Amino acid sequence: MTRVAFVIAENPPKRLDKALARDVPEEASLSRTRLAKLLEGGHVSVGGAVVTDPKAKVAEGAEVVIEVPVADESHIGPEDIPLDVIFEDADLIVINKPAGMVGHPAPGTPNGPLVNALLHHCGDSLSGVGGSKRPGIVHRIDKETSGLLVVAKSDRAHHGLAAQFEKHTVERYYNAVVYGVPDSGEPRLRGVRGVSFEPGNIMKITTHLARHKTDRQRQAVLFERGRTR
Repeated sequence: MTRVAFVIAENPPKRLDKALARDVPEEASLSRTRLAKLLEGGHVSVGGAVVTDPKAKVAEGAEVVIEVPVADESHIGPEDIPLDVIFEDADLIVINKPAGMVGHPAPGTPNGPLVNALLHHCGDSLSGVGGSKRPGIVHRIDKETSGLLVVAKSDRAHHGLAAQFEKHTVERYYNAVVYGVPDSGEPRLRGVRGVSFEPGNIMKITTHLARHKTDRQRQAVLFERGRTR
């Protein structure tokens, strides 16, 4: 059990959960979701009294104590799968994921995912992500694509990495093997939706990626919604 104590700063939000999210020490590495679960579980005390209502009011100067339980064991089982580790320290690990490996267990791929392999490789060095002893995979690459994945081993690293990916401050590069070289003079490419050419005969394809409308286990290329790609 870890004890986090702090004081509510001036002009606190009207709701306790928002005040906690604003004033909890950064080094505690407690996300909004984690704080909500701790509140619900009766692990938050304000002025010496346990509070579970996220909508409760809190005053400036109120003393807050959060008792953070030891991280639970993950429900996902470890698997002894060889990993190509590029870098590793106490907070994160960088893996060169091979083609054919998925990130998490899913229908059709219950065995062999990266998270299972990481649970076996990291063992007790996982300090816990979101209250569970599991690695925090904050980005993904497709099953049949190989490449580097950075994975958090601690809540602190998980929050930091997630914030960087959310703000798009992380630069990612992809290499693809193609047959032939696209030609800006190719008439069949002119007017194709999402296709444009830049100086140097560089062809740029801009689309959106989202879950398939009918097959929920697949992704689909769209133009109206989804993430920009």
